[in-house]
This record gives sequence, C-alpha cells and structure tokens, in this order.
Amino acid sequence: MTCKLLLLPGDGIGPEVMKEVEKVLAALQRLGVAKFETEKGLVGGCAYDAHGKSISESDMGLAMAADAVLFGAVGGPKWDGVPYEVRPEAGLLRLRKDLGLFANLRPAICYPALADASSLKREIVEGLDIMIVRELTGGVYFGEPKEIIDLGNGQKRGIDTQVYDTYEIERIGRVAFELARKRNNKVTSSEKRNVMKSGVLWHEVITALHKREYPDVTLEHQLADALGMQLVRWPKQFDVIVTDNLFGDMLSDVAAMLTGSLGMLPSASLGAADAQGRRKALYEPVHGSAPDIAGKGMANPIAMIGSLAMCLRYSFGLGEAADRLESAIAHALGAGLRTADIKGAADAVISTAQMGDAIVARLEKAA
Repeated sequence: MTCKLLLLPGDGIGPEVMKEVEKVLAALQRLGVAKFETEKGLVGGCAYDAHGKSISESDMGLAMAADAVLFGAVGGPKWDGVPYEVRPEAGLLRLRKDLGLFANLRPAICYPALADASSLKREIVEGLDIMIVRELTGGVYFGEPKEIIDLGNGQKRGIDTQVYDTYEIERIGRVAFELARKRNNKVTSSEKRNVMKSGVLWHEVITALHKREYPDVTLEHQLADALGMQLVRWPKQFDVIVTDNLFGDMLSDVAAMLTGSLGMLPSASLGAADAQGRRKALYEPVHGSAPDIAGKGMANPIAMIGSLAMCLRYSFGLGEAADRLESAIAHALGAGLRTADIKGAADAVISTAQMGDAIVARLEKAA
C-alpha cells in the first residue's frame, strides 16, 4: 500500500526527532511494509520567519491532502514577541481545527526498563498502561468570546470561554468507550461539575451515552483535581480517561511524567471517520520544542517514533508493523540504551541519532 505523509518538523528539537522518523520510514519501506510518499512543510516559528504566519496556506493544503500528518514541535523564546494570532502554537491549533481533529489519544506506558526513571516508586508505575482521551477542538481553547478588555484606570479584563455542546461530548465519549472495549473495559470520565456548568453537562451526557450505548463498559466519574491526585497516588487503577480540552492538556502531562520523561510519550489526534472509514489524523510527541537542547543531539526521539507507530496503527491499519516498531523501542530500552532525559543511574547516554539507529537496527534484525 502507498501511505501519503506530510512531515512538519517545526522548531527546536522537532527537526532532530523527525529525522529519526525518516530513518524508520525508510527501513519500513525496505522491509516491504508499505510505500511511504512524504512531503515536508513548515509550521510554528520557522513558518513565521518564512511566511509571517504560523502555517502557510500551501502547507495547510498539503495537510488536507495527506493521509496523515507527522508533527514535531513548535515554539521557543525567539518568537515570544510575535503577535498572538501568529504565535507558533497557532499553527498547531489551526491544524487541529481545520482537519477536524477532535480526539486526542495520549497513551502513558511505563516500560519495565524505565520504571526506576519515574519520580514515583517502581511498584507504583511498573506495568502502567493507561490511555487519556482528550477532546481537542472545543472547550476553553476555542470558546468565544476570547479577549482582553481595557476597563480604563489601568485595569484590564481577560476573558476565555469554556463551551461544550452535547454532540462534542458524545463523539469524544464514543471514542473512549470504543477504545476501552479493546483494552480493560473501563472508562473514567473527568470534569469539574462541582463548580462549572460545562462540567455538569459533560457528566450528564457521558452518563446517558454510557447507559444508552455502552452498558457493558465500566464507567466511573472523578473530578479533575481529584483525578490529578489519584494519578500520582495509584495510576494503575485507570484504563481509559476521557476529559475535556483544558483538563486533558494538564492531566496528560502529569501522566507523562509517571513514565519517566515527556520524551517517551506519543500521541494521536483523530478526526471523524468518513464513509470509507478513513480519518484525518495528526501524530505528535507530547514533549515541546525544548529550545535549550535543540541542535545538541540530546533529544529523545522515542516519543516521535512512537507517534509513527500510532500512525501505522490508526491511519493505515498496519497493526503488526506498529507492534514490531514498539517492540524495537522496548528492546533498545531493555538493552540499557538511554538518552539524557532517561539516564537515571545509567553510566552513559547516547545521542538522538544513536537511539534512532538502534531502534532501526532492531526493527530490521527482528524482521
């Protein structure tokens, strides 16, 4: 099969980790998994430097035409002073909105070899495997009005609006329940219904959806702040967590650190399926652009490579190839290979390129 990919490396360490993905794509093609047709574009600060906007219309066109988008990272202090509407992060937000990517899947998996790299005790995180399903195109990040008003007398008022409609909650709920059926059949829904009307609606809609369509799945509800506490108390009690845009953003970063490093975690952002079952999709590591280590060969490419594995699984139906790639990652870690962020008690660290090479070597050897 032919898989059409748009690569958007972005800023900071984005180009470095994307380079390792290109190595993996070449290896998969050599192994006969699929033919990969790739194009590259600009997003974030580099796009602002080139076009005066965080993503150009031509690159948006490439994203719309691709089977899937692989995204690196955006932002950095270099662009702190640019206008808000063209800040680097606006490019990612536009991609999510224009592609209709409403479902963000963020797995938090603790590899046995990295249990001691977590800030929590080994027995708390070893064997951890949870999935956070974050609603991605609604809520406070997109709600209107969103503005700063000058009240006079040196006073201003900042306004962000948390808005959700029933259909938005139902569709993200379905994603969570369907995923749970393929995992451990449990969903935890999280909001702040004790202080937010949008949370009251979220609770009502998820409860009704569960009763109507997914009574075979275990459902529990937790307030977002309590869930954050439980994530660092006993995270293995969770299977699939579904929550809104804001809380999902924060809780998934908490879950990320349970595994030892933000550099370990991939993510998938999916749109609605069309009549043929195809979805617009964007895959990206959870970590940011890390400008302090950019260009030094220190970045961990595993989250970016893991994002490619999710792409193989969810966009192209290549589950076996995804399993092999994830196994190659686990093997590299099991062999004691460590980048700086997951060094722990290791005597030495390897570079971004060396980690990518090791994963490719294992992938080819296993094949």
